[in-house]
Amino acid sequence: MVEVVLHPEGARVQIRSGARLRDILPQLGGESTDSIWGARIGEEIIDLQTPLRVEAGAALELVRAGEAPALELLRHSCAHVMARAVMRLFPGVQLAFGPTVENGFYYDFLTPRPISEEDFPAIEAEMAKIIAEDEPFERIELPRDQALELCQALGQRFKVEHIQEGLRDEPVLSFYRQGEFIDLCGGPHIPSAGKIPAFKLLSVAGAYWKGDASREQLQRLYGTAWFSRQELESYLQRLEEAKKRDHRVLGRRLELFLIDPAVGPGLVLWLPKGAIIRRELENFIYQELLRRGYQPVYTPHIGRVFLYETSGHFPYYADSQFPPMQLADGERYLLKPMNCPHHVMIYKSKPRSYRELPLRLAELGTVYRFEQSGELSGMTRVRGFTQDDAHIFCTEDQVAEEFRACVEMTQYVLGKLGLSEYRVRLGFRDPRSTKYVGSDETWAKAEKALEEVCRQMGLPNLSVERGEAAFYGPKADFLVTDCIGREWQLGTVQLDYNLPSPQRFNLHYIGADNAPHQPVMIHRAPFGSLERFVGILIEHFAGAFPLWLSPEQVRVMSVSEQTESYAREVAAKLSAAGFRVQGDYRPEKISSKIRDAQLEQIPYMVVIGRREEQDRTVSVRHRRRGDLGAMSLENFVAQLQEEIATKALP
Repeated sequence: MVEVVLHPEGARVQIRSGARLRDILPQLGGESTDSIWGARIGEEIIDLQTPLRVEAGAALELVRAGEAPALELLRHSCAHVMARAVMRLFPGVQLAFGPTVENGFYYDFLTPRPISEEDFPAIEAEMAKIIAEDEPFERIELPRDQALELCQALGQRFKVEHIQEGLRDEPVLSFYRQGEFIDLCGGPHIPSAGKIPAFKLLSVAGAYWKGDASREQLQRLYGTAWFSRQELESYLQRLEEAKKRDHRVLGRRLELFLIDPAVGPGLVLWLPKGAIIRRELENFIYQELLRRGYQPVYTPHIGRVFLYETSGHFPYYADSQFPPMQLADGERYLLKPMNCPHHVMIYKSKPRSYRELPLRLAELGTVYRFEQSGELSGMTRVRGFTQDDAHIFCTEDQVAEEFRACVEMTQYVLGKLGLSEYRVRLGFRDPRSTKYVGSDETWAKAEKALEEVCRQMGLPNLSVERGEAAFYGPKADFLVTDCIGREWQLGTVQLDYNLPSPQRFNLHYIGADNAPHQPVMIHRAPFGSLERFVGILIEHFAGAFPLWLSPEQVRVMSVSEQTESYAREVAAKLSAAGFRVQGDYRPEKISSKIRDAQLEQIPYMVVIGRREEQDRTVSVRHRRRGDLGAMSLENFVAQLQEEIATKALP
């Protein structure tokens, strides 16, 4: 028997280790499987059929239907229902993987013929039949050899390969059976299919087996499931709005960026209009850096592999890095995956005194990651991106103040761009994992310092998540909610006691006691990645950027050829005042010119007719507020200058 602590009640309950959760529900409060679907033990969620393997004193929190944690069970189970329906409709299907993802799930298939959206109604109808039958999800555990034999008998070659390679060290494997459908799966699942109240197939895309472009081309079928039809309809409405705001579509229509296969997938070409947005953001962050005591630096795009071996990025990130370049002299170089080792070498370039600290080095540095082709997505998931990166080298006594300042800067930057709804996630080490470097004492000290600062600041919706730390230290991530309710991870601040350590770069400064001491590093990036940040801004503003960011701020339009001369004069004066201005002097109706400017999301339109020419005024329209009336050019200029100076939001 093992004693566990029932959360949040705090009650201590004696259970038999290895018992299934469904068998001990009476000991945990007597609720039925209609209300309880599973339990959270640490960071893991198990279902009612999974044997409980816990240590004495472990915390056990019940997962109830309708609660957020239960969505994982609901959606994973719906993925199995979808796979079962596909196998019924497409005999000979090979199953790959079918995990949950944010807001839904997918399953990868190799099918005799391609699945298209025209097949969705038939698949959904078959899923509805399976749900109506309400058969239970039954967990089966088999020794590895028997599991392999079962998958071979089922003719599922991807599952066979996964057992032989990915699960080669697992002595016992689990399957879930529902009716005639059986699948290699670790769970968790809901008690039975009838508990799926609302689902919808969303899309189908291509994917490679295990993300390897040299392997089989699969079809990835996406779906979603919710606790109620109302929640599903609300989500589908958000999806429709998201489609309208898709940065890949708007970026092409507004001529902001391009990804050309001749250049390479995941490599962004900034078009002139997009480059203006990027430049304005760079100028904004650059001025803030100078105001806050940072020193700009520049570092190369490549470095010796030895440098990244010392930092730990190679081979730790080997799977997500471009292959090293082997030179004729045998030296190996790598496209840099991180800026931090380069900044470390700048710190190390000369002896440092405590009087120089904190030393704040900043760079808009481009880095490269070999993301899998199936994971690339416009500007938000790319292979080359520029970080607004900075590294602060400070004494241990300065950590709290510097970390606070980094968090405050991130808050300031997000607020100026209208991204003021966010939560902060503290990413701490999972002590069970071996991927982290440094001693337990160092990690405990770093996590305590970070949490104390963030709690003192009263950050919104602060949470701690084990396993989310960088391999070298804990971090605070800003998860921002955009205007249609989607959450994005943007700014980050990370605390690092490990890269400066003797086991890594062995950094020192001479203290007031005239003895060498190890500095602490803080990594921070308010934007995170300029590519990702701009992609998110395109969708957040639906292409209608604030005036200070808009590639074209004012369009001057002549009503007729007779007023073209004065219109050009107005455009020239606005341009001389520092605004980004274009003129539209085509022999078109003014209504057509206004419509074109609206579609291009131009913030202000200036209409020049006979009256404006006679009165030496301008007639102003705003893309959202409509006709603002006639005013002097001087007043219009002052209005624009004020809006830009304050970085007013649309």
